[in-house]
Amino acid sequence: MEIFKLEGAPFIKLCDLLKTMGWCETGGHAKSEIAEGNVVVNGTVELRKRFKVTAGSEVIYGGLKLKVED
Repeated sequence: MEIFKLEGAPFIKLCDLLKTMGWCETGGHAKSEIAEGNVVVNGTVELRKRFKVTAGSEVIYGGLKLKVED
C-alpha cells in the first residue's frame, strides 16, 4: 500500500490524486477512469471527479492501493 501525504492541505481532488500518483498520465485520463467507475474510495465506487479526498481515506485503482495521511 502506498502513502500520500496532504502536507497541510485539507484535501486533494480525486482526479488530481490519480494524476499526482502517476496512476493516470493526464487529468483527462483520470477523469474518464473515475467516470467509468474504476476508482474505489473507502470501499465505495466514486464517480465524482472532484471528490475531496481527505486524510484517513483509502483509494483503490487498478489493483493499486493508497492511504491518504495528513
